[in-house]
Amino acid sequence: MDFDLDAAVRFMTTHARLLDRRRLQFALGAGDPDDVLAALDPYRNADGGYGWALEPDLRSATSQPVAAMCALEVLADVRDTKSRRPVELCDWLARQTRADGGMPFALPFTDTEGSSPHWVGADPDVSTLQMTAQLAAQAHRIARHRADVAEHPWLAAATDYCLREIEGLDEAPHAYVLMFAMHFLDAAAGREPRAERLIEHLGQFVVHDGPTPVAGGDEGEVLRPLSFTPHADGPVRALFDPAAIAAELSRVAAEQQPDGGWQVGFPTNSAAAAVEWRGFATLQALAALRGATL
Repeated sequence: MDFDLDAAVRFMTTHARLLDRRRLQFALGAGDPDDVLAALDPYRNADGGYGWALEPDLRSATSQPVAAMCALEVLADVRDTKSRRPVELCDWLARQTRADGGMPFALPFTDTEGSSPHWVGADPDVSTLQMTAQLAAQAHRIARHRADVAEHPWLAAATDYCLREIEGLDEAPHAYVLMFAMHFLDAAAGREPRAERLIEHLGQFVVHDGPTPVAGGDEGEVLRPLSFTPHADGPVRALFDPAAIAAELSRVAAEQQPDGGWQVGFPTNSAAAAVEWRGFATLQALAALRGATL
């Protein structure tokens, strides 16, 4: 499982956006959480949400659920226990949540240039497990350290929505829905007994020793075991054979590119996104290989 950390750092220096460089610096023990938060703030809007292509394939300046998820992930990674950002973001999410507790895939926006069709064409009037689960997963990670997030009414409603939707699944959902639902259960299990019980139920739909095809995706697009269990200390990891995880880690290490970075396994929608996604993919690869969250 050999990889070149120095080459990866050089790649991030020459290719990655400032936020991802700060995240790497923090993960390597050379940075401060406030440095990461300062790099996250330019993506924040006055309404408390996030936009401005924080998710590289959604280039809109408007506050969007997926950008909120990306922000929550950063806040969870640096264990932000002091600022008002997580609570204010939960407040923003509460204002966008539908009556059933779910979140639409995307909200309406008109600055569509450079954004992927699945964002442009999303129905803002329908709750989706895919978006709600990924938001709630990151919020539950923050809730481990913050009572004001753990007790936030938005998280309670989103959690109940996700649990109800997962309990109703009697066949395999789309691969990305499955992935984010597993992330949610992994994060919520310590706080929600229903989530713990649902891990095996949902786990029956996951390929435990190889890639899971993405139906309707690009040719050859798959999700790997590590896609479903990114955190080595989470309960979902127990579903997977250690040998399969070891093989996956070896595969990730072998996919480091000559320039030191990693590629994403899907096509991007703009020149800017192509660069930005590679920085994110490199962070993910290093997180898996170093056994830590970046």
